[in-house]
Amino acid sequence: MSATRPLRLLVITYYWPPSGGAGVQRCLKWVKHLGYFGVEPTVITVDPAQATYPVRDESLLAEVPPGVRVIHTGTTEPFESYKKLTGRAVPYGGFANEGKPGLMQKALRFVRGNLFIPDPRRGWNRHALAAVEKLLAAGEQFDAVLTSSPPHSTQLIGLELKKRHGLRWLADLRDPWTDIYYYKDLHHTPFAAWLDARYERQVLTQADTVLVTSPETKRLFLAKLPELPSTKFHVLPNGYDETDFRQPSQPPTDCLRITHTGTITELYHIDCLLEAVASCATRHPDVPLRLRFVGQVSAQLRGQIEQAGLLAATEFIPFVPHDKSVEYLLQSSVLLMAIPDVPRNFGILPGKIFEYLAANKPILCVGPAGSDADNILQECEAGQALPYRNSALMLSTLETLVAQWRQNPNLDLPAVSHSRYSRRALTGQLARIAAN
Repeated sequence: MSATRPLRLLVITYYWPPSGGAGVQRCLKWVKHLGYFGVEPTVITVDPAQATYPVRDESLLAEVPPGVRVIHTGTTEPFESYKKLTGRAVPYGGFANEGKPGLMQKALRFVRGNLFIPDPRRGWNRHALAAVEKLLAAGEQFDAVLTSSPPHSTQLIGLELKKRHGLRWLADLRDPWTDIYYYKDLHHTPFAAWLDARYERQVLTQADTVLVTSPETKRLFLAKLPELPSTKFHVLPNGYDETDFRQPSQPPTDCLRITHTGTITELYHIDCLLEAVASCATRHPDVPLRLRFVGQVSAQLRGQIEQAGLLAATEFIPFVPHDKSVEYLLQSSVLLMAIPDVPRNFGILPGKIFEYLAANKPILCVGPAGSDADNILQECEAGQALPYRNSALMLSTLETLVAQWRQNPNLDLPAVSHSRYSRRALTGQLARIAAN
């Protein structure tokens, strides 16, 4: 790379505005800040008119820097057939919007897990590859290519570009691959599981650099392939964008409101916490406790809320644009986060944890003690993990918050430095990794 020109980075990602949800944020925020660090990104993504996004957020289009080139391609995917057969929307990660699967859904999950490996969006790959080949044939040069997943089929684009052109390749895996918590629900045959694991191994082995979001995910991949150098793996958490939090904090004064944003299902096992909230409300009737869920909530979890007697105290708000989601955070007393109660969940680090930190509210985290999420919360003095069945700790934590609320309804935390988790700071780390 010449010292007189910026580093040219090719970013290949399926999720890009107007896609909404958590998956789009990582690459969008990187691209938003890369120019500040002397990196010129070109984005290859799917044509939104042909894409199958679980949710859309048109407001995110305004965050794409005007000088960034974004190339949209066609795609070939089976999701239209899925919607016709089931009458349902495209599944969320973990099937949070499907409820208890019927025979048709189980059959379609089997088809998805065995005929579309690694995933049904693999049909986009040939279109994306053609777009890259067109750029290269026109004489364009890139210092590195970054592929971000899920969908993990996107990593096969990087694998093919590495084979064809020897481009320096950064594989960004926002989630585990064959160890994702809902993997068993795809009902893989032995051959399909073998092939998927083979793709995963090829990507981890042949990428020049592997980016992950948590230390535990790095340990997970290294345990699978101990012959790989640990220096190949870099932990880059998701972070928060400081510009999203310019609006003021406005905690309610008429109730102690606990807010959760994003997708949540019964796998997150917050039933004990719900019981603790109900018990706390009974013991302290002078402090109105309210729950607010913003985003996708599974039918089973709604049933647990009703069973705990909290339905009248709970507000359900469907998916909203990202800026509105931040507004709901700032209009809360306390924030709720949960880690799915599944094997190998110590490395699950939801992107929302960093936005929760930026909102400067106490955080109730239902999940395993000693996990990556727990370590960050304690490091930033924002809370601690509440193990799934530790009802006593949950109740005592809630009662402490209630006592504080009586003294002052504003429970906002003292300013704690978490700037190392800002999107700009993390993008600086990415720029250094891409240049080396």
